[in-house]
Amino acid sequence: MTEFGNLFNGKLVRLAAYSKDEVAEARSRWTHDAEFMRFQEINPAIPRSVAYFERKKERNDSDSFQFAIRTIEGDKLIGFCLLWMKWADQVAWLGIGIGEPDYRSKGYGTETVRLLLNYAFNELGAWKVQLSAVGDNARAIRAYEKAGFKLEVRQRSFTYRDGQRIDDVIMGVLRREWEAEQKDK
Repeated sequence: MTEFGNLFNGKLVRLAAYSKDEVAEARSRWTHDAEFMRFQEINPAIPRSVAYFERKKERNDSDSFQFAIRTIEGDKLIGFCLLWMKWADQVAWLGIGIGEPDYRSKGYGTETVRLLLNYAFNELGAWKVQLSAVGDNARAIRAYEKAGFKLEVRQRSFTYRDGQRIDDVIMGVLRREWEAEQKDK
């Protein structure tokens, strides 16, 4: 059993039910944060209304596992995350966004990723978890590396921002790598 014996609770955050109504207001607010949007979206950053997120079809199938990220202290909604499982290959794609600026670079994202990995490997039976990130998002890449992800692919000049080409990266962690890291803790 890992330090995450409770699948949903860490020391800083918990993975909570994803309430579309509650998250719609927060996600709308977060789209007004250009830094967040530029790291979160592959499309151009654009502020979105609450109605946009209320209308947006969220994945709600047996392949998608969505969570709200809430703080343990104060139960504040600070972000969202998901795993999308490709069952035939036992591979999960991970996505995360810490929308509240005051909660970035303070360990909340790293702990969320660790909770998601525990969930993917121990609850869903994944063999591998992977993700993609804008290559200049050092904060996110650092959190992924702390959680055990390794660089697998660098897509050169993939994203266009402010007149410059930026690489994107695909990172992954295998179950055996993650299990070995858990034994070392």
